[in-house]
Amino acid sequence: MSTLDDKINEHFAGYVVRKDLVKAVKGNAIVPTYVLEYLLGQYCATDDEASINSGIETVKEILRKHYVHRSEAGLIQSTIKEKGRYKVIDQISVSLNEKTDSYEATFDNLGIKKVAVDSGTVKAHPKLLVTGVWCIADVQYEFSEDARTSPWVLETIKPIQIARVDYEGYKEARTHFSKDEWIDLLMQSIGFNPDAFGRRSKLLQLMRLIPFVERNYNIIELGPKGTGKSHIYSEFSPHGQLISGGEVTIPKLFVNNSNGRIGLVGYWDVVAFDEFAGREKTANKALVDIMKNYMANKTFSRGVNPMGAEASFAFVGNTDHNVPYMLKNSDLFEALPSQFHDSAFIDRLHAYLPGWEVDVIRGEMFTRGYGFIVDYLAEILRHLRQEDFSNRPDQYFQISEKISTRDRDAIYKTMSGLLKVIFPAGGESPEDVEGLLQLALESRKRVKDQLFRIDATYPEVDFYYVGSDGQKRRVQTVEEQEFPQFYNRKSALDPKAQDAAVHSRDDIVIDRDEAPAGGLDAKAREKSDLSEGHHVFAENRKGVSYDKLFGPYIDGARRIIVTDPYIRLYYQTRNMMEFVEMVIQRKAPEDQVAVHLVTAPNDGEVQKQRELLESISEACIGTGVDFTWAFDTSGTAHARDIVTDTGWKIVLDRGLDIFQAPMRREGFNLGDRLQEHRMAKGFYVTYVKQ
Repeated sequence: MSTLDDKINEHFAGYVVRKDLVKAVKGNAIVPTYVLEYLLGQYCATDDEASINSGIETVKEILRKHYVHRSEAGLIQSTIKEKGRYKVIDQISVSLNEKTDSYEATFDNLGIKKVAVDSGTVKAHPKLLVTGVWCIADVQYEFSEDARTSPWVLETIKPIQIARVDYEGYKEARTHFSKDEWIDLLMQSIGFNPDAFGRRSKLLQLMRLIPFVERNYNIIELGPKGTGKSHIYSEFSPHGQLISGGEVTIPKLFVNNSNGRIGLVGYWDVVAFDEFAGREKTANKALVDIMKNYMANKTFSRGVNPMGAEASFAFVGNTDHNVPYMLKNSDLFEALPSQFHDSAFIDRLHAYLPGWEVDVIRGEMFTRGYGFIVDYLAEILRHLRQEDFSNRPDQYFQISEKISTRDRDAIYKTMSGLLKVIFPAGGESPEDVEGLLQLALESRKRVKDQLFRIDATYPEVDFYYVGSDGQKRRVQTVEEQEFPQFYNRKSALDPKAQDAAVHSRDDIVIDRDEAPAGGLDAKAREKSDLSEGHHVFAENRKGVSYDKLFGPYIDGARRIIVTDPYIRLYYQTRNMMEFVEMVIQRKAPEDQVAVHLVTAPNDGEVQKQRELLESISEACIGTGVDFTWAFDTSGTAHARDIVTDTGWKIVLDRGLDIFQAPMRREGFNLGDRLQEHRMAKGFYVTYVKQ
């Protein structure tokens, strides 16, 4: 086990499970993850390999004997008849038969209906009346001569969930983990290998948990296919319900006027709408109106009587086009059905999670480490819904007073959710709060900026916050930095306003004091005559390359010195090679350029490091570039910069290591070949004329 796994088992013994075991026991059983982990938590809550193997076999045996496959329903029914009673694992729902004044259960996989249920069971588990719930149940068979009486009887039922959670113990154990360790533990708990994700990407994954900790929180995630948008809502918690966007009705979601029975929002913490996008889809206007009222006021009407609920809404769907296409031709909500592509509906969304920043899920992204039994974490998150952390940032930062109440509420709810997930016991630093506040502001800004495109009556809003130093710190979305030429376009019906916005943005881009980190292409640099300046690049943005960052500044140079003490490992040496390739491509064939690297030795792997660096020298033979390198053995070199004999110095906080490492082990990835298709780490570049 890793050091983190040891620590997890030390402080959360009995509440964690090795996440790769789920695949080992699942087989062809179509059951949610929380069902499997409930069983694994009963029999495999240990770090002893022999006990784990024994527990896996026990769980497999339980699934083999008691999980009901639809194809074997007849055999299980026969077993119940012959034995008189039998324990099954199935999805069960209950309805009231008004003609007989009795409750009747339906077993989804077992295929039996009208199973007698006593009133006490229904009172203890009211969710059974709303939708299917996974349970372990004892079913009896008692034949009756009366044809109107079903032979099936539900004797006992146990919804699959942990019975008791020590919340105070959870908070106390949290204090033993650093912020990064805790985030990695949460990533492993939802099934992912934290090493496959950057810091921002981890936070985006954890944003999907906010609806579980915040009441009446509305989030939307639109992005490419295969990024796991619906996974959290379908597999993670017994308190969330995932439904297809086209299957929802007013009675199912809110209230059935014929019998007064409340719908999903009254029984579930989170209602997620899968496959929500699709311009060709239609929605009931009355449903949309009730949803808008509920999202804004937490209430809905049944006749003249208003009713309240606490369920959060999560909307997930696929986009049809990439981000620059949407920004140029429409807006980031273009994939929504026309009834939901409505400014009043969109304005009620607290956050827009940028699904295009989430990588397509691949096998190597799943963890083999330990994480919380998801049902345990689900109960903790449910408990956190009772608390409010929204005012915590106020002790360090002040949000712009020009932001509307609705915007402010959205930002605070997102902040509260992130703090509950990452800092349930407090202890966050001002730097921690600032990073989360920027993400919360950005998530609401993405909604508001698109509203301004869709409906010109919405005013532009300056999203900024003020630190303890009194300085305003403006927030930008990643796509705003990456595509400034498209981001600030107005409605497609107003081309004059579009042109004015684009020209205005061009003026901002070439103002080096603003440091927008977007538009640093060759044309912009030529226009600004290679100005000095400082530029900050957001994590997860694309469109960055060595050619755009450094190319115009090294043109004409005959000697270039790169100082980077961390050209040690293979991928770091590959970065150096790609820098040299850029020099070769930009120089004239007849020119001779010397590139010299100053780096530090990699203790224990110096020979391998030497071989990699020498391979660059050998590759440059005959190209007109003379690559040399040397170790700084003094151990005092910490600078990371590029200096040319034309008088330019480029200071880099990360050196050449500005890209997130691709995790794909087989197949093809454009990011392996083209730098502009890689996600960047957060970094800055400073240009100084010496």
